[in-house]
Amino acid sequence: MTSIPFRSYMICTAPRSGSTLLCGLLVATCTGGNPDSHFHSSSLDNWLDDYGLKQTVYASREECLRAVFKCAVSRGKGDTEIFGLRMQRGSFDHFMQQLRVLFPGSMSDVERIEKAFGSTLYVHLSRPDRLGQAISRVRAEQTGLWHRNADGTELERLAPPQEARYDAAAIRHHMSSLAALDEAWERWFEREGIKPLRINYDVLSKDPKRVLAQVLSKMCLDPTKAQAVETPTAKLADALSREWRERFESERRNHS
Repeated sequence: MTSIPFRSYMICTAPRSGSTLLCGLLVATCTGGNPDSHFHSSSLDNWLDDYGLKQTVYASREECLRAVFKCAVSRGKGDTEIFGLRMQRGSFDHFMQQLRVLFPGSMSDVERIEKAFGSTLYVHLSRPDRLGQAISRVRAEQTGLWHRNADGTELERLAPPQEARYDAAAIRHHMSSLAALDEAWERWFEREGIKPLRINYDVLSKDPKRVLAQVLSKMCLDPTKAQAVETPTAKLADALSREWRERFESERRNHS
């Protein structure tokens, strides 16, 4: 397939929605870019550190940002023609503030994004099972383990190992905060007139190859490449997750 209407895509998501799985699948195709959180931190200094740049080299903030975005695009393309970006909603406002420095004047968010990356496909990856999402978030924060490889080895650990402990208040907090992040995406889509490609976490986790083929097809890339891609990550949900769900739901019924 030679016609590529999109030069980039942005996976609009929130924590514990399956974005690490989706990004890994796209990378494995060797055609779908190198999607990651290329602008994760809400700090220009951290962006500079991430790309090995020094602010003192540049005469202005605008020049500095141009260098950062150039590095990000190169990293996000990998050896492909497509730029892939994972955007957590918590990082989005700072990201857009920097784009307004690069592209001032009266224009929409979409116009600024496409000035930076070209024609962009917006993918909304969400997890309707808010309780499951919140339990996953609480366990990751408590244990320090955020992702496992498909073979069970650790892929991402952010803190030393700690025992998980049931915390209903933390689960309720994350159910509310994660819902707010998805609602913020929905408001932005409506304001910008975006009709995103919608991906449900449950569908992605059950049939990752089908979802991957759908994304590739939307970008006019060969969807058959999805069949050769192996799932790169393992689900962390287990018997303890189910136990916490049952306990939380029981407590909620008793207090209703």
